Amino acid sequence: MKLWQKEGVSTAEQIERFTIGRDRDMDLYLAPFDVLGNLAHAQMLETIDLLTRDELQMLRTELTTIFRQIQAGQFVIEEGVEDVHSQVELLLTRVLGDVGKKIHSGRSRNDQVLVDLKLFTRDRLWRVAEAVRRVFDQLISRSEQHKADLLPGYTHLQIAMPSSFGLWFGAYAEALADDMLTLQTAYRLANRNPLGSGAGYGSSFPLNRTLTTELLGFEGMHVNVVYAQMSRGKTEQTALTALAAVAATLSRMAMDICLYNSQNFGFLTLPDALTTGSSIMPHKKNPDVAELLRAKTNRLKALPMEVTLVMSNLPSGYHRDMQLLKEILMPAFDEILDCLDITHFMLEHLEVKTNLLDDSKYDLLFSVERVNELVLQGVPFREAYRTVGKEIAEHTYAPPRQLHHSHEGSLGNLGTGLIIGQMEEAMAGFGAERAQIAVQQLLNPTS
Repeated sequence: MKLWQKEGVSTAEQIERFTIGRDRDMDLYLAPFDVLGNLAHAQMLETIDLLTRDELQMLRTELTTIFRQIQAGQFVIEEGVEDVHSQVELLLTRVLGDVGKKIHSGRSRNDQVLVDLKLFTRDRLWRVAEAVRRVFDQLISRSEQHKADLLPGYTHLQIAMPSSFGLWFGAYAEALADDMLTLQTAYRLANRNPLGSGAGYGSSFPLNRTLTTELLGFEGMHVNVVYAQMSRGKTEQTALTALAAVAATLSRMAMDICLYNSQNFGFLTLPDALTTGSSIMPHKKNPDVAELLRAKTNRLKALPMEVTLVMSNLPSGYHRDMQLLKEILMPAFDEILDCLDITHFMLEHLEVKTNLLDDSKYDLLFSVERVNELVLQGVPFREAYRTVGKEIAEHTYAPPRQLHHSHEGSLGNLGTGLIIGQMEEAMAGFGAERAQIAVQQLLNPTS
């Protein structure tokens, strides 16, 4: 039987297939977190005398066994079992009988789903944050490595002013530091406890929601039980917005790499392992990895709008529409982690071309340097600007190739330490250690 099923009532197979959809597949993502929620809930039930100490210990033993099965890849949702919550309860009742049935006291499947989703999202956002940090570190390393290697800067795809690979790598590093703030916001919103909200209207049992909040390592709780249910959709949308921010940074970098790798630019070289050939043109070395990275991350940018559309015009309370959000949210984490992994690999292996600006076709990049040179001699800026424009028109312009950029964040002063500080401050704001300690204590209680 399903958690909600009444005696003697069955559901038509077609209806069951339509309503369950891909939910059982998505629920496998939630399995370890369902066990954690059960462990915290059972411990709380014992404190309000809905479980005895012995019953709590029996449940703990079986739940940790199920958790180990999940970690070993041995957990399945059996045929005819509706979801992960039903499967875990079924496994408990097979071994413990009525004790296993007691664990649902004071709880609805609504808040059970919510707490699983919160724990899953919190866990995955931290994994993404760690993967972003690895890419960030690689960018910082390459920025320092190539700070003296000049690169044409562009506006409107026209050559503009001198840049450097140090600036280029560092720019994407700082972009990721900003993106980390959006990840932190999403993490902290996911790091709120909905357990005890029931179906959205609480319980007549004297539930200790503060205790389950502490046991699960949440930063706080969703206090109002109606709002706890309303956080469904908001949590997913915020998380996907954060992933979309990271994806936008990776997408833009991938486009740069495709452009800079082309013969017409020729700023970067991708090693053979990162390119593919053509079936007809023997000279081709196509940047397929960067192109697929661009496409995958562009697709991720659309996901927050999918959530928006699913949630459009829904009133307060739970609605089955929300089930579809799992199919949007969960695979997105796999995709962004894969994209971050390949980005790290690509950044590690791409080769920078040096002495690019020695080519005379880049002479005009130094026109602003020539203007500033005149300004330092006492010529008013607007007069200096017109003078250099005239030199260019009359072909008397001579580029001053010595650069004197010294302010923070410029060619001669990348500000790497400041950018690293931004990243470290953003990561510290997650407070992830609290959650990690709580999970370990749930799985390995001291008493």
